[in-house]
Amino acid sequence: MDDILKVLISLTGSLQRLTESLAPATDPETFGRFGACRVFSRNNILLVKGIEHTDPVMFRELRGIEDILMGLKENTEQFLEGLPCNNVLLYGPRGTGKSSAVKAVFNEYRGRGLRMIEMQRDALVHVLEVAELISGRKEKFIVYCDDLSFEEDEKSYRQIKTVLEGGLEIRPANMLIYATSNRRHLMPEKTVDNIPVDDGGELHPGDTVEEKLSLSDRFGLRFGFPHFEAGTYLDIVENYASLKKIRLPRKELQSKAMQWSLSHGSYSGRTARQFIDDLEGKGRLRKPSRSRKRG
Repeated sequence: MDDILKVLISLTGSLQRLTESLAPATDPETFGRFGACRVFSRNNILLVKGIEHTDPVMFRELRGIEDILMGLKENTEQFLEGLPCNNVLLYGPRGTGKSSAVKAVFNEYRGRGLRMIEMQRDALVHVLEVAELISGRKEKFIVYCDDLSFEEDEKSYRQIKTVLEGGLEIRPANMLIYATSNRRHLMPEKTVDNIPVDDGGELHPGDTVEEKLSLSDRFGLRFGFPHFEAGTYLDIVENYASLKKIRLPRKELQSKAMQWSLSHGSYSGRTARQFIDDLEGKGRLRKPSRSRKRG
């Protein structure tokens, strides 16, 4: 009996894998029904899933990067108007607002027909397929690649290089790529790259360096995010507190915020947001509800 059960389980798994491999890769109309979609790869097949609830972050929440936000707005508006524009790379330290800036772009302009497609690194092998699916549609699509970087032995970066610039077929007019990364050049750079070797290594290290730099060079706009200082951090905290309507004396708010930053080792915008979330949560927890008052 146990042997029969094992055989049935094995057959069920095989049938499921067969069904998935024969199923349609994606429904192109998903791009029209949802403002934002996520593209992923399963068994090397392109799949698209609509995102029901997107992060509602808005430009007014972001401080310390005003010049970068202005550049993003201008480029996105050029894109929506059908004017010349550029793919964008946002790079810099973690927690400084790179991802939030891209999501704020979507929330600001989705009412004007902007759509967003999130693609993780392992799905980039399908980026050319995505370009074909959205080409000719009336909507404008930003392909969003968050935390983009590649290791030495990865080859999928060649796919995105082709879409950015370099392929025989041009990128669809209704598609841009906005990527974020902690690395400016998206690939690791080593001291050995600048040392010529001839024993089983690269004889012309300059060629290796050029290969690594060529990917980031294909982004027409590259915005570097700065490390935040204490003053900028406190400005971000006060802005969040105002938006959340947190009533606390300024000195007390700043003191608590600095204590929080010391325990987290960062003056980043992410740290500021986490502090405000904690402060707001504690405040609501302590506030008695109407039902508790009646009791």
